[in-house]
Amino acid sequence: MLTPLVQESTPAIIARKLHNAIANGDFPPGAQLTESGLAADLGVSRGPLREAMQRLTAEGLLVSHRHRGLFVVSMDDDDIRDMYVARTAVERAAVEQVIAQRDPDAMSELAAAVDAMRAYVDEPNGAGMAEADMRFHQTLVELAGSQRLSRLHETILVETRMCLRAMRGTYASGKERIDEHQALVDAIAAGEAQAADELMKEHMADGLRRLVVDDVGVETVG
Repeated sequence: MLTPLVQESTPAIIARKLHNAIANGDFPPGAQLTESGLAADLGVSRGPLREAMQRLTAEGLLVSHRHRGLFVVSMDDDDIRDMYVARTAVERAAVEQVIAQRDPDAMSELAAAVDAMRAYVDEPNGAGMAEADMRFHQTLVELAGSQRLSRLHETILVETRMCLRAMRGTYASGKERIDEHQALVDAIAAGEAQAADELMKEHMADGLRRLVVDDVGVETVG
């Protein structure tokens, strides 16, 4: 059966385009976004553009500085720590839901997501591996079947992609990066909730260690 078409409003379309541009690094952290420039680039009027920018401000991707304008959020160490708190909570909840559902199709999708990473085993720090890594986590949360978790995760993923560009040079082995994800899938498939939860927490902690400078100024790479 065919499902009804969902018609997006103009502000929603603009917000999605800006969302993707920030995620892809077209607008780096700290970049200023001007209404006049964006309106000209997108070929839209300022009304729907302003509404779209307000949506991204509410999501936390844009920040308003009085008398200066709107800027892409800057990810300092405290921001990264806070982002990982939220991301860990969302993905641990997703793991719990996927295990509870015990859906064989979900296991197949997660296995396929890990297989997609294997194509980049010789490029552990490449853009392809980073994107496949993100798709794995996006798939995991989508399989939880919670619109609210997915909505929260969508914004977190943009910030995570911003961070992953900084993380690319920290992986010594593509196999180790893949094996981390495979171990998580194996625990989920076996219904081992506690083991899967611990693996997810450690996976998130490892990601944070790869991004945040420690107290003596040396980046910890786990």
